Amino acid sequence: MDDAIEDLFESTLNLEESHLKEGYDEGYADGLISGKEEGQQVGLKSGFEAGEELGFYRGCVDVWSSAIRADPNFISPRVEKTIKQMDELLRNYPMLEPENESVSDMMDALRLKFKVICATLNLKLEHTGYPKPSDSGNIEF
Repeated sequence: MDDAIEDLFESTLNLEESHLKEGYDEGYADGLISGKEEGQQVGLKSGFEAGEELGFYRGCVDVWSSAIRADPNFISPRVEKTIKQMDELLRNYPMLEPENESVSDMMDALRLKFKVICATLNLKLEHTGYPKPSDSGNIEF
């Protein structure tokens, strides 16, 4: 009789453990699926934002370079050198290597050079990003 009671308790304990393991396994599998989907969305958003900022800087460098070609005395040689450095950073930016550890440092260097150029030229440019749906009422033409 002691064996029967012991078996009853053991099966009850095993039942709880088996349900716990089953729940954990299901939760883990669901977490993997939703984690991949969420990761993809975050990566897509982050990639778009980085590309948008890089495109903004590329446009500024192209305009400044065109102005220099049109009038070589447009800016000082020091600012021209900074623009060329910014151009080089943009050319060497690892677009197809998002896991490259230098991406963050390069983006910081681009932002800093952009601020220096704008301050030197007394420009009030800034990259604000694509307007969010909540900002759509603030757009003026």
